[in-house]
Amino acid sequence: MGKDYYKILGVPRTANESEIKKGYRKMALKYHPDKNKSPNAEEKFKEISEAYDVLSDKSKKEIYDKYGEEGLKAGSGGGGGGSAPGGFHYTYQGDPRETFKMFFGDEDPFANFFSFGSGPGGQGFRTTHFGHGGGQQSMETDDDPFGNFGFGGGMPSHGMPRRKQQDSAVVRDLQVSLEDIYKGTAKKLKITRKVLNSDGRSTRTEDKILTIDVKPGWKAGTKITFPKEGDQTPNNVPADIVFVIKDKPHPMFTRDGSDIRYKASISLKQALCGTTLQVPTIDGRKIPLRLNEVIKPGMLKRIQGEGLPQPKQSARRGDLIVEFDIRFPSKMTSSAKEILSDCLPDS
Repeated sequence: MGKDYYKILGVPRTANESEIKKGYRKMALKYHPDKNKSPNAEEKFKEISEAYDVLSDKSKKEIYDKYGEEGLKAGSGGGGGGSAPGGFHYTYQGDPRETFKMFFGDEDPFANFFSFGSGPGGQGFRTTHFGHGGGQQSMETDDDPFGNFGFGGGMPSHGMPRRKQQDSAVVRDLQVSLEDIYKGTAKKLKITRKVLNSDGRSTRTEDKILTIDVKPGWKAGTKITFPKEGDQTPNNVPADIVFVIKDKPHPMFTRDGSDIRYKASISLKQALCGTTLQVPTIDGRKIPLRLNEVIKPGMLKRIQGEGLPQPKQSARRGDLIVEFDIRFPSKMTSSAKEILSDCLPDS
């Protein structure tokens, strides 16, 4: 029993020219030895090329449809499926790789399908920060790398258009104050980008407002992505615009996860004899902190629940950690030294 060329290409016996091309495209990409490393890929790839060579040629196809593979190849001496008239004799002598290259019309056909390296992107992109407002961000993915390649609609068999590659993401830092991280805010940013005109070739410069909802407790390094908002050209997929949250330096506090650190400056006398500090909070309040014990270098005090909201549980907050900077006197009188010498323990 001869080969079923239609089955090899995965198309019905009623397939028209366009469907045969689609079948070859699909199966050749699947079994190309450069992509498919299974042991039988090379032989399968050759069968696919042979099937396409027969079914894409009107005269060969007519003989095959009537006499089958055996009649096609045996000619006047054929058996099983009958003999082709006029002594016709077919033997596939083509080069499967050459057939593949001619079909896709590219010296490196896989470059169009499997090379997803990013091109340059973001030229001329500018951002301006201003105001507050509301908005949403979203992310998108493309799960069909061959989605733009179909042979319907009159696609010529001798070549295919090059798939547009997406420009590299444009990444910008967005500095946010600890006060905004504490309560949450919305920031509006103006970007300036190139936009295609209706003719699909020329471009114009356009401003667009992007809005970022900063959630309470967001960590530094949080990324917000605006898909395909970069420069548009006839030959590219616009870059994604990515903003990365960075902590804006604060005059009094530093951030430690969801905790806030505050450094209190106290005198040596206060460290030894005690005092009450008025510790500031991120929302402007003052919390009294009584120091009764001796404060040693490196000692910390923790005020629970006065830090930043936790990112996934905004009702819960970190702590306010108080560090101490003990000010030692630059000089002392002899009498003061004598008094301290008498009062302080040797160890």
